[in-house]
Amino acid sequence: MAGRRAEQHPHGADRLCEAGDRVYSRAVRRGRVTRTDAEAVPCLLELALLHPDPDDMDWLVPTSPQEVMTRLLRGVYDEVSESQRRVGSAVAAAEWYAGLGRLDALAAPAGGGAVRVLDGLSRIQAAMDEATQACTTEVLTVQPGGIRREDELTEGLHRALALRGRGVRMRDLYTHVARHGQGLLNYLELMGDAVEARTLDEVIDRLILFDRTVAFIPANTERTMALEVRQPALVEYLVTVFERLWRLAIPLTAPLPDTGIEGISHREQSIAALLAEGHQDAVIAERLGISVRTCRAHIARLSETLGAASRTQLGVRIAQVGLDGSGRGLPAAARDASL
Repeated sequence: MAGRRAEQHPHGADRLCEAGDRVYSRAVRRGRVTRTDAEAVPCLLELALLHPDPDDMDWLVPTSPQEVMTRLLRGVYDEVSESQRRVGSAVAAAEWYAGLGRLDALAAPAGGGAVRVLDGLSRIQAAMDEATQACTTEVLTVQPGGIRREDELTEGLHRALALRGRGVRMRDLYTHVARHGQGLLNYLELMGDAVEARTLDEVIDRLILFDRTVAFIPANTERTMALEVRQPALVEYLVTVFERLWRLAIPLTAPLPDTGIEGISHREQSIAALLAEGHQDAVIAERLGISVRTCRAHIARLSETLGAASRTQLGVRIAQVGLDGSGRGLPAAARDASL
């Protein structure tokens, strides 16, 4: 089926097929079309002429004719042998669609739309590669979860090496659990001084910022969709979040601080704080980047260390020794007596 569809739409954005022209024209006039309307013309999604509406994923909104023309011209100038023919075709197509209306709603700021939905891994990778090529100064990333798999680390290695080659500085935030992954250590050794890494008990969802002008964040839990954000206020907000987390984080080259309570590890201290907030085991495991089984093993050791016979009693003991983050632990003598 996929092969037949591709054969029925052997064209570029500068010369749409009859069905694609009809659906895209309708989308420009009305501002959006349903996914059902676009099923017969997969070319419009493949060419990024239509993309999901961030407010309602059942609808597709058109890329503005001006943005289409800009994208086309960028590729046209790289194809010297066909430049004259394709430039004329792209301009003519943009002028035609521009006359159909709804331009104020579709007009995008310089450099593309303020928020663009990237549907599919190939679309996400293409946008990331484009941002990498344009990046000249700095990349900030937040990588949640636990130990990074080798395939995750090598997925964007070509981009990281290209950035290092241009002198771009990179700062990466991970969870403390990631410290135990040999793959991450190998990656940082390969990148040398180009990358600085720090860790926290828990971090926000995945975030990648290029030159403080464009950000990428997940748009669904499967990470098969992403948002490309270029709206200056939103990007600045994400930069502020990153910088505040960065100041709280611990350099990867530095050891984790001692909890100050004999027999309780730093990770158990983090689990205790989340237990005190009322979170279930599965939520705690996800936030700290560990498995539920590992989380429960830490809780069992925590209970044994604090002498708690039940979850309720464990909560009381956590508060008594100040592991709930309140800093209101009992004095040493009283604590020893209570335990």
